Amino acid sequence: MVRRLEEVLAEWRKRDLTAVLIDSTDARAFCAGGDIRAIRENTLAARYAESEEFFATEYRVNATLAAYPHPVVALIDGVCMGGGLGLSVHGPFRVVTDAAVFAMPETGIGFFPDIGASHFLPRLPGAIGMYLGLTGHRVGAAEALEVGLATHYSPAEKAGQIPELLRERGERSVDEVLRQVAGAPDRPSELAAHRGEIDHCFGAASLAEIRGRLAASATPWARDTLATVDRMSPASLAVTFDLLTRGRERSLAECLDAELRAGRVVTRSADFVEGVRAVLVDKDKSPRWASEYTSDKGVRG
Repeated sequence: MVRRLEEVLAEWRKRDLTAVLIDSTDARAFCAGGDIRAIRENTLAARYAESEEFFATEYRVNATLAAYPHPVVALIDGVCMGGGLGLSVHGPFRVVTDAAVFAMPETGIGFFPDIGASHFLPRLPGAIGMYLGLTGHRVGAAEALEVGLATHYSPAEKAGQIPELLRERGERSVDEVLRQVAGAPDRPSELAAHRGEIDHCFGAASLAEIRGRLAASATPWARDTLATVDRMSPASLAVTFDLLTRGRERSLAECLDAELRAGRVVTRSADFVEGVRAVLVDKDKSPRWASEYTSDKGVRG
């Protein structure tokens, strides 16, 4: 699929287009991400080159969308996780409906947020990006609009009009067209109530300090969030923290290159093989991480 996307985008670059719309024919999801089970199978069979080819191609598509000569509009009506954000967030227009759900849940499978996440997550307001990257927290339409993962909202019943409106937009801007079907999400943002705690805890200078601030807080949110962090792969948390911290100073191309290098190591790790097994293969949701967290020495394993 990513190879075909790359071919189509290269072909369409030469055409005179009013816009490029990225949509899904699945009622449940915009894109639930890459086939991580296949990557695990490649690791077990030592087919490392196949995994590298997939990630390299996927990341080229991400970079292409970020610099595409035609307006790119992602219509997100359903789950948008992992690679789904790579197909949407790098473009200038991201339209969400009330069914939209965004997440980067990679630390829970022994991986890390990739597809340029080390570029866009650190650029979200405050410490929201670090919070989403480490915990895999899911955000809905209102939260996505609030933090900038989405740019426009449309009620589901009007979203179907967007392709034809774009086709006939004439001299109007894409923004004008999308405002025709705009509205307000049915559910308010839940992030706003915790923004102070998120920025305080996840704005800390190290993973150990993040855990320390969460542990020191007496709120139910902090207690639940610490429990979430402690369920994740310690090695994945360390890689994610490092990539997001450094990503603030890197270009998208530099971030994608760093993620590709990190992926070569992480996809061969015991935590990755075990995490994918527990969540996506056997689905027992009980990974036994090879790495461990120690407050005095960080992560080992």
